[in-house]
Amino acid sequence: MHSAVHQAIDAVWRIESARIVAGVARLVRDIGLAEELAQDALVAALEHWPAAGVPDNPGAWLMATAKNRALDRLRHHKLAQSKLEQLGHELDAQEAMIVPDFVDGLDAARADEIGDDLLRLIFTACHPVLPTEARLALTLKLLCGLTTHEIARAFLVPEPTIAQRIVRAKRSLRVPFEVPRGDALQERLSSVLEVVYLVFNEGYTATAGDDWMRPALIDEALRLGRMLAELAPNESEVHGLAALMELQASRAKARVDASGRPVLLLDQDRSRWDHLLIRRGLAALQRAEGLMVSPGPYALQAAIAACHARAIAASETDWPRIAALYAALAQVSPSPVIELNRAVAVGMTFGPAAGLEIVDALRGERSLQGYQWLPSVRGDLLAKLGRNEEARTEFTRAAQLAGNARERELLLKRAAELGGADAGVPDGQQGPQDKS
Repeated sequence: MHSAVHQAIDAVWRIESARIVAGVARLVRDIGLAEELAQDALVAALEHWPAAGVPDNPGAWLMATAKNRALDRLRHHKLAQSKLEQLGHELDAQEAMIVPDFVDGLDAARADEIGDDLLRLIFTACHPVLPTEARLALTLKLLCGLTTHEIARAFLVPEPTIAQRIVRAKRSLRVPFEVPRGDALQERLSSVLEVVYLVFNEGYTATAGDDWMRPALIDEALRLGRMLAELAPNESEVHGLAALMELQASRAKARVDASGRPVLLLDQDRSRWDHLLIRRGLAALQRAEGLMVSPGPYALQAAIAACHARAIAASETDWPRIAALYAALAQVSPSPVIELNRAVAVGMTFGPAAGLEIVDALRGERSLQGYQWLPSVRGDLLAKLGRNEEARTEFTRAAQLAGNARERELLLKRAAELGGADAGVPDGQQGPQDKS
């Protein structure tokens, strides 16, 4: 019984923790303190729920408990009575709701330019007082509830490095929980876009666990991306990111089979793609292209995703254009992962030998040594060249590096099948696949 309750608490915490931290931070105006109070609420759940049972609305229970702890802390520090009454009225009003009061869409943006606790939390954590790497690590921990191990895999850096970044960020971030305006908002926008996209990535292909995707994170990233597009309507890259996420999310239902197993991009039933999201994505891409002086990384990736969205069948995919777009992306935002994705597109355009040449040049790249998609791509290309034994070795090595159970299952299956007639392109997010 207790085991089932603990599993329920873990599941609720992964879904609700970011909202709880954000909601409490609006009261205490301190992200570090808000996270501490949210953790106190989690401890309270671990103490009470095994005996009392999981409440009907566990997220609201955790939020109310954390906010009560916040008021206790404020009273302990003897704040002015007027401030306590103001906070108490706000707490009563919020707790009268079944779920936390998070306003959605343009009306919220009009209220105070951001109007959403989660979005406000991202902008606050992306304060310029922190280095870019620390901003990203902290917000991934707060918004996704990722462990330092999972964040380290996302960044392709050692786990102790991420742990140090998070600790230093909490120590350094002694700034108000506030809404940036004007130039300050613009100054943080690029970091915010990166964070939202990393949230989407974690939802699209989970770093660890038993599930291939985390749909709640996909939905949250889409919502935040749409709100950002309303807040910054003249920013090309904001619309580029929105387009990229809409187009990728359109494939979500086709990315797994009835048993939850991953389905490769070229094997997906395209009739199951969400054509409303495709239309939204293509419209956002058109807005991005109309605003940009030169293409940015999100608009370029959205253009790649659009190539897939426009292809009625996998055989009609415009791989030469995708390869060209990846070449442009490598110029604008060079990285080993982008180069790995370019290798896939080059292999599909000019043959596996051409792709393998690019991959082999990356084998010494230090940041990719623990990255499962490097041997996976190499195995795919080797299989297409008929070098089956080498391919099997690469797929097995990739499976050993994979942190996600479904991902590992897929790679072991590839090793067993040894690259059939069509080895395919995995449809993950941070990987060797076409990144779109």
